[in-house]
Amino acid sequence: MDAEPTGTLPLRSEQNIVASRQKVRSLCQQLKLSLVDQTKMITAASELSRNTLIHGKGGEMRWQFVERNGRQGLQLSFEDEGPGIPDLALALTDGWTSGSGMGLGLPGSKRLVNDFVVDSAPGRGTRVSITKWK
Repeated sequence: MDAEPTGTLPLRSEQNIVASRQKVRSLCQQLKLSLVDQTKMITAASELSRNTLIHGKGGEMRWQFVERNGRQGLQLSFEDEGPGIPDLALALTDGWTSGSGMGLGLPGSKRLVNDFVVDSAPGRGTRVSITKWK
């Protein structure tokens, strides 16, 4: 792969969300993910970028190429220092919405990727990590 193995993008405006989608598309192409897997990863990244901007009051997307058991993957982390998620179990429930975004929410994003980890608590922000394996 030609790209740097890690990187960071700010998520502080709508333009940053567009840039994050473009970056994820490029990274998925470098990893040679299928078009279906590229679309899933870009969709999840778009939803999580928007959550970071709107609910987390801005933050950043970190990315890195990872390898485990001989498989290559792309890992994205969406981090903010916002108010945190008051009820994580509720936020991970299918059909629950805060009323904005694409309506996928956290559970929809989780279904689009192979690995999904969320760490959040009121007053200490949120970190969502997703990985798509080739």
